[in-house]
Amino acid sequence: MLISSCPTQCLSYHAVASEEEADRLRKLPIPSSDCLHLLRWDFDDIGLEDEETLKASIRMFMDMDYLSKFSINYKSLCRWMLSVRKNYRNVTYHNWRHAFNVAQMMFTMLKTGSMEDLLDDIEGLALLLACLCHDLDHRGTNNSFQMKSNHPLAQLYGTSTMERHHFDQCIMILTSEGTELLSSMSKDDYAKCLDVMEHAILSTDLALYFKWRGGFFSIVDKNEADWSNKDNRKLLRSMMMTACDVAAITKPWPVQQRVAQLVASEFFEQGDLEKEQLKIQPMDMMNREKKDKLPEMQVDFIDAICMPVYKYLAKALPSLSPLLKGCEDNRQHWQTLADSRKE
Repeated sequence: MLISSCPTQCLSYHAVASEEEADRLRKLPIPSSDCLHLLRWDFDDIGLEDEETLKASIRMFMDMDYLSKFSINYKSLCRWMLSVRKNYRNVTYHNWRHAFNVAQMMFTMLKTGSMEDLLDDIEGLALLLACLCHDLDHRGTNNSFQMKSNHPLAQLYGTSTMERHHFDQCIMILTSEGTELLSSMSKDDYAKCLDVMEHAILSTDLALYFKWRGGFFSIVDKNEADWSNKDNRKLLRSMMMTACDVAAITKPWPVQQRVAQLVASEFFEQGDLEKEQLKIQPMDMMNREKKDKLPEMQVDFIDAICMPVYKYLAKALPSLSPLLKGCEDNRQHWQTLADSRKE
């Protein structure tokens, strides 16, 4: 047992931020949500320094009153937050900033979208934790690339390769000395929180989104949305995770353009690897030679993935309709660019 735990302890040592860093963050003042604009659907992180994103993330936990409700030690929260940021790689898009933005959207849903009335505190906490951790240790390449390149992670996990890895990284940090946020929970509450977190992180695999969304759409269409039903809430949480993960598509046009370029750049980098290392021709969305087709590809992405989830979330919960409106506006912008390219 001692021998098998050594690699984990070693990984944990390198993964966890230092006590000194945590002490420094703990002593800093945390601005209000209003000051940080955290409760806005059109939130843009571009004006925030990295340290401010940490403060903003802490503010979310404070405003949800999770420190009090779950007896979370403030220094542990600071050290956990620093450790999560530390375990995001410096890739073009799937980095700490993306995770922070996904968490901000979940926070806005929970507060402004009045989701607190539908989900219990453990679910809310688990979703916020999942958003911050959902792409931990992302390498800038997707599940398909792990399979094509015969990466050890693909051999280890098989399906939902990266999402399972993200969850395992999340658990490693949560169970490391100094970052054990959930240590005061009862055994049952702890098990429930981890179960919700795991399902939430796996929900960011679009293959599972396509598999599960029909059940959610059917419930909404039939007006059978009894959110006291455990299975219905599970579907709702899955759709919320997808909605938060792709929420850049709902933001004001300048933000959407900027983020779309970041996503495209990371995809093109994967495409380059596929050409150079795997000697295969990448699909259009990952082929930088096809970069002029970005407007058409964005319209297809919106129609296939984004519009349906925002449409049904807004139908089920009208308080979330600003997301649908933002998505519709950006579709119009991308369609205009696509049409002008054809002329």
